[in-house]
Amino acid sequence: MMLSRAKPAVGGTPPPGDRRRKKGKKVPQLEELLALRDFTGAIALLEFKRQVGEQEEDADLWIGYSAFHLGDYKRALEEYEALTKQPACNPDVWVNLACTYFFLGMYTQAEQAALKAPKSRLQNRLLFHLAHKFSDEKKLMSSHQNLQDITEDQLSLASIHYMRSHYQEAIDIYKRILLDNREYLALNVYVALCYYKLDYYDVSQEVLAVYLQQVPDSTIALNLKACNHFRLYNGKAAEAELKNLTDSASSSFEFGKELIKHNLVVFRGGEGALQVLPPLVDVIPEARLNLVIYYLRQDDVQEAYNLIKDLEPTAPQEYILKGVVNAALGQEMGSRDHLKIAQQFFQLVGESASECDTIPGRQCMSSCFFLLRQFGNVLIYLNSVKSYFYNDDTFNFNYAQAKAAMGNFSEAEEVFLLIQSEKIKNDFVYLSWLARCYIMNKKPQLAWKLYLKMETSGESFNLLQLIANDCYKMRQFYYSAKAFDILERLDSNPEYWEGKRGACVGVFQMIIAGREAKETIREVLHLLKSTGNSQVEYIVRIMKKWAKENRVPV
Repeated sequence: MMLSRAKPAVGGTPPPGDRRRKKGKKVPQLEELLALRDFTGAIALLEFKRQVGEQEEDADLWIGYSAFHLGDYKRALEEYEALTKQPACNPDVWVNLACTYFFLGMYTQAEQAALKAPKSRLQNRLLFHLAHKFSDEKKLMSSHQNLQDITEDQLSLASIHYMRSHYQEAIDIYKRILLDNREYLALNVYVALCYYKLDYYDVSQEVLAVYLQQVPDSTIALNLKACNHFRLYNGKAAEAELKNLTDSASSSFEFGKELIKHNLVVFRGGEGALQVLPPLVDVIPEARLNLVIYYLRQDDVQEAYNLIKDLEPTAPQEYILKGVVNAALGQEMGSRDHLKIAQQFFQLVGESASECDTIPGRQCMSSCFFLLRQFGNVLIYLNSVKSYFYNDDTFNFNYAQAKAAMGNFSEAEEVFLLIQSEKIKNDFVYLSWLARCYIMNKKPQLAWKLYLKMETSGESFNLLQLIANDCYKMRQFYYSAKAFDILERLDSNPEYWEGKRGACVGVFQMIIAGREAKETIREVLHLLKSTGNSQVEYIVRIMKKWAKENRVPV
């Protein structure tokens, strides 16, 4: 999270630890506290000695160091800036100040300070990361060439690989270091994070367990475990993993507080999104993306577009989300330009070497072909991942549409009926496709029921037209005649009378052929008589004559 900050910020001061000095216990030395990574204790000791006049050597430097490692970058900044103003300032302070600026997201100041420091491996690693932040490939490669085969430099390289979405390369470096340094337990968290990004959530859990056995209260590790649970199970399972952290007031929790608050919004399905996420945009990269997703779920497509339109995507998730937003906006506005942009984003991700064989990559290709109306290709990609989405309503909605578009109406009907979401089931696209499937599968009465459940609107009128024409095409003339009859009453367009006339004659023909009940002729006559057209009388006379000859009461 901290390496990804994009907006300058000043860290809050963490609350003092709850360590209490036992009566009669010997006051620890600074070296002991630093070795135990008790940075709160180290600061307390140094400040106490400062007050009573027992100044430690380089006390200010150690206070800055301890504050930095506590995540209190504001305090560290104050100490280091004060040191740089002293005449006999140690030149190494500049690189420490630069690191502090970096973690506050103040990258320009970080570069300026780093260049004032003497050349060192730490300075090179910092410039390496700054080049990545500034997207300066020339400087990035220059710093890369200066990296050595030592642990710190290799860890820095792995970090850059991670941030550039080269997760397997990062894993290879971490595993190589772990082979020689089994005691570097925290590297298991980094490996687990890479596996999480590769969607191997179960593998991520196994690797993470190694670290959590030794450090069960780690904020970052518990947060990652919660994220794995979210992906493997659901939001409630994930939230349960974070409960101990949120109940805690430790400095460890303060370090990751923004991240935890962000993730809780995600685990709770967007609850509290408008309160929590806006201040975190550009602090946590995913905050912007999750806020966009929240707006999409609220059907506020324009707000989602406003938030993401200026984002230059660098990761697959960002390309995908820009594609989704442009597709939604294109459909809402009828904009071919937005749909074209969406199709290009989906194609870019789906054809990339890193994503082409992943589930999101294949979904992207199916979306690309969907927008191109190449439904045969849509089905190739959706079939390859459908086992992962059996109960996913959105997947089934798209899958069923593609099936229907290819003429597989029987299978399409089955998939449409798997959908549980009331929102989708009330969508006109769903209703119209399901009605068409019913008609093509010789169940016109079910299509008619769909219409009867709808309130009178432009969409119900469109559904009537679909039923009227599709039923006529499928020789289901009875329901076609009923649909054309209502259309004729709503709109005096002569085409509706012509359709109704043809459908009524079609029903009569089916009755004569014995493929429709004779009693149906009464309703056909009733439909015809509701029209004030000169042709009606002639048609009615012929039908009545046949009914009389065949002893059918009318």
